[in-house]
Amino acid sequence: MKLAIGCDNLALDLKTKVMEKLAKDGHEFKDFGCFSADPVDYPTYGEMVARAVAAGEFERGILICGTGIGMCITANKVKGCYAAVCHDIYSTERSILSNDNNVMCMGALVIGPAVALAMVDKWLSLSFKESPSRKKIDMIKSIEEQG
Repeated sequence: MKLAIGCDNLALDLKTKVMEKLAKDGHEFKDFGCFSADPVDYPTYGEMVARAVAAGEFERGILICGTGIGMCITANKVKGCYAAVCHDIYSTERSILSNDNNVMCMGALVIGPAVALAMVDKWLSLSFKESPSRKKIDMIKSIEEQG
């Protein structure tokens, strides 16, 4: 799978671990930053990843900040980007199976590396299948179109 990944300075270590796993598992990805522990503003990186995914340059994106919440809010401002904060295996599964999301957001200060890597594995193994959830997804997209 072709992925876009980004983080803020609080999540640099976790992003590195995720990228090592992605490479080991044979996924293609682009690191949009950040690249150092110096303080940064997470919306910069959230927007870059979200725009790249929404434009179809990448199949999915992974964003990591302290809680995952700020990155998720940022990504969801980009039309065509559907981000979810994932904090356990169940929320990760539902982000795909119930919501067909294309960006996973995690909090490096909330979950540990072992859980995060398991969540990434689960998220990448799933794909949305037509279900009663389609109606709700279409309703969300209609709201997006209305602005």
